Amino acid sequence: MDQGKRNVLGVEVSAVDYDAAVEKVMSAAREGRPLAVTALAVHGVMTGVQDKAHNARLNSFDLVTPDGQPVRWALNVLHKARLADRVYGPELTLRVLRASAEQGVPVYLYGSTQETLDRLVEKLNDRFPGLKIAGMEASKFRMAEPGEPEQIAARIKESGARVVMVGLGCPRQEIFVYGMRHLVDAPMLAVGAAFDYHAGGLKNPPPWMQKYALEWLWRLGLEPKRLWRRYILLNPNYLARLGAQKARLWRAAPPPPATEPLKTFAV
Repeated sequence: MDQGKRNVLGVEVSAVDYDAAVEKVMSAAREGRPLAVTALAVHGVMTGVQDKAHNARLNSFDLVTPDGQPVRWALNVLHKARLADRVYGPELTLRVLRASAEQGVPVYLYGSTQETLDRLVEKLNDRFPGLKIAGMEASKFRMAEPGEPEQIAARIKESGARVVMVGLGCPRQEIFVYGMRHLVDAPMLAVGAAFDYHAGGLKNPPPWMQKYALEWLWRLGLEPKRLWRRYILLNPNYLARLGAQKARLWRAAPPPPATEPLKTFAV
């Protein structure tokens, strides 16, 4: 299912299922063309609502999947999308990796720490024996120096990778993908906490919590000091704005997609 993009609080979100999302990524990988991809939950959507420049960057992405159940609900309530499931970033990551292994498509991993990447590669090799990991590079946890994005892009190109996965956390990873997309002729996926989940650093909530949109409560319990503002303040704000958009009390006009290059961004 691929119904194109739909307006959720001014952020253009793709009404797609897993199969359509994976095919879009793999098609771009086979053709060697750029494709900017992210999966947005409530927090990701709200980063756009609160920052119009970032909203415009998000609206320039080729594929923005409904990572959280409340975002899927919004597509169904506002646009009658009839989506039966969300397209969860960590699960989309696994499905793209599986397709990459089956099709012999090399993958590049960018972000997180070297320790996490080492554990991740070990687990991915066990899970997908045919997977070709062309390279990996930990985050520098700082702003890019002059010429550094071009150097990163050159390393990705020299590795032979045709899919790039970026795990820098929201919204840093979306800004990174936006800043790098004109330098890398391959799909780039902002995958959120997928590296940590699949490396074993974070535990997934039980399926019933995921089904009923309680993943935020699980994450809050794991990292209360870091995440309490995100969930306690943003979730009610999201629901209020969603109600206002549904009732047509708020137009929620999406800004045009951004085109201006970034002078610097976090790497």
